[in-house]
Amino acid sequence: MTSHDNTGHNSGTGTTGEAGRPPLFYGWYVVAAAFAVTFVGFGAAYSFSAFVEALQQEFSASRGAVSLVFSLAGFLYFGLGVVTGPLADRFGSKPMAVIGMVLVATGLVLAGFAQSLTQVYLAYGLGVGLGVGCSYVPSVGTVQRWFARRRGFASGLAVSGIGFGTLIMPLLAALLIGTLGWRNAYISLGALSAVLGISMALLIVNDPRSRGLGPDGGPPLPPTSSGASEGIELKKAIRSRPFLTLYFAGLIASFGLFVPFVHLVPFATDQGMTAGEGAFLLGMVGVGSTIGRFLLGNVADIIGRRTALVLAFAGMAATLVIWAVSTSLLPLAIFGLTFGTFYGGFVALMPALVMDYFGGRHVSSIIGVLYTSVALGTLIGPTAAGYAYDLTQDYTLAILGSIVVNLVAAIAVATLRKPESAAA
Repeated sequence: MTSHDNTGHNSGTGTTGEAGRPPLFYGWYVVAAAFAVTFVGFGAAYSFSAFVEALQQEFSASRGAVSLVFSLAGFLYFGLGVVTGPLADRFGSKPMAVIGMVLVATGLVLAGFAQSLTQVYLAYGLGVGLGVGCSYVPSVGTVQRWFARRRGFASGLAVSGIGFGTLIMPLLAALLIGTLGWRNAYISLGALSAVLGISMALLIVNDPRSRGLGPDGGPPLPPTSSGASEGIELKKAIRSRPFLTLYFAGLIASFGLFVPFVHLVPFATDQGMTAGEGAFLLGMVGVGSTIGRFLLGNVADIIGRRTALVLAFAGMAATLVIWAVSTSLLPLAIFGLTFGTFYGGFVALMPALVMDYFGGRHVSSIIGVLYTSVALGTLIGPTAAGYAYDLTQDYTLAILGSIVVNLVAAIAVATLRKPESAAA
């Protein structure tokens, strides 16, 4: 048996081979796979900002019409979690992640051959949207099964692929557009996504018990000891005040959350900066996002997750003020870094609050339904910001609207009782 598991998976606890270095617990390979999947998927999604001006010029389209490409993709990848989570439970996470990476790569390549904006909608919007939707929840969800004691760290490491993807992929896209043109840039990104995403997705293993292991490399747990018996069922949860409040907050805030991801690069070039500098600004959002997932997560352990989520919404509103009054690289870089930090906190805290309020038995299903709020906001917000720009030739209206919706979300969450009080 040990010869079959040639990477030493049965020794994942590190209790054997003290004389030498114990084999690496296979759960960390699963974390690396989830990191790569989120890096490729969200990196491809958030690199779209670098393509906005090229698509406008190629198809003589308004900024609002071009923005709809991203909004369609965002709507799909946030909305599909409610479907792909249960599918992964039935068929396994590896097939879902591999299919997702194939769709992302195919969508990017086909976008490079598009002859109309409608074809870009179909190729990029559907390809990247469906691809991220298929792969994100299953791959990150699998990480939770491989860890208990170090679950928070492992999960944070896995989703930090989103931040690194937001940092690196827009910069790479801008470089490729400048040297190869937007069509070959899309094809190149598609090839990269295929090689990196598919090969890493193949490392995903659905459950540590299939390797003769338990969480963190310990002995395998019996099927009845997962602790999943505690929690509120889905139908009851979605009718509760905490869920409805979180749903409203996610919906209203998402009208503004993703405006920078689409419009920060074209805003920068409107101010006379290069496309590379614009991509750098978006990369700062990615750096901040990675920091925020760990920083606000740790702060939440001290001040409470509900309070920390209020801080995240209010912080995004405050940093958007910096964007509203800035026209040069340094203050916009400060905006990107600070906005990304609070955004990363929001991403990390929403699922954790679901666990706090409703328990673990149906947590994936509840999170999947909750994320449909973000899907709806993403569908409307960036596109509306683009049309507001077309109307005024300025982003002030879109930025002010984003500030208001984040403040409304902060106030809504602040009205909730603490999770332990709500549970009582």
